[in-house]
Amino acid sequence: MVVHTAGSRLKRVVGQVEEILRGGKNLVSSAEELLFAVPENADAAAKIDKLAREMGVTVLGTGVNPGFVMDALPLTLTGVCAEVREVHVERVVDAGTRRYPLQRKIGAGMTPELFRQKVAEKAMGHVGLRESLHMIADRLHFVLDDIRETVEPVIAEKPLKTNYFELKPGDVAGIRNIGEGFREGKKIVTLDLRMYIGAENPHDSIRIVGTPDLNLRMEGGVAGDQATAAILVNSIPAVIAAAPGLVTVKDLPAPWCHQA
Repeated sequence: MVVHTAGSRLKRVVGQVEEILRGGKNLVSSAEELLFAVPENADAAAKIDKLAREMGVTVLGTGVNPGFVMDALPLTLTGVCAEVREVHVERVVDAGTRRYPLQRKIGAGMTPELFRQKVAEKAMGHVGLRESLHMIADRLHFVLDDIRETVEPVIAEKPLKTNYFELKPGDVAGIRNIGEGFREGKKIVTLDLRMYIGAENPHDSIRIVGTPDLNLRMEGGVAGDQATAAILVNSIPAVIAAAPGLVTVKDLPAPWCHQA
């Protein structure tokens, strides 16, 4: 069994994944693009699935976001619904309380111009929102006419300081990443991620429009540091028990805490 935490983009880690699979090892990875095969990664995902089946091992991409808050958890909530018409998720994270790599990844301290350049180069920013959106649409059989994603900087309006950065007004404090799915001109899926230094009232909230309507709000949100390590470890038993191939978090039983 291998727990893999070496990268986000599938094209950058596919060689590592294939090497692990050829060694006959099951794999749980935090690589965000392994969560679900979006169209641009469909070929690479198919090759991983084929190799895993040939080797008799199982591959899972998971984490807190993607892997739980903005995809698996909303889908789990729909289990009590007779009908689901819309899914809307909002995640607000005070990045000032998080580790240095995350603060760097969201562009803390950059100019807005450099932020947009790095995002365009896919050299920084959140990864996984499209995967979460596609997974929700697939599992709920939502036929989407249009998918839109925007990434914008959140600008500091006052001086801000963390253990790693000192920001002045006008600097980038973080990121706002929104994914939207439309059907017949109506927005039926929204994933709204706001992750920036100084964010007030951090929380994760989910709104299901259906029968019945459901609303869930977790004050403080689920911080993705220790929680990411936990969900990777807690997913291991289900991965070992699963049939070979590339699976998703919704193909397996929901993980639970396997404490000693």
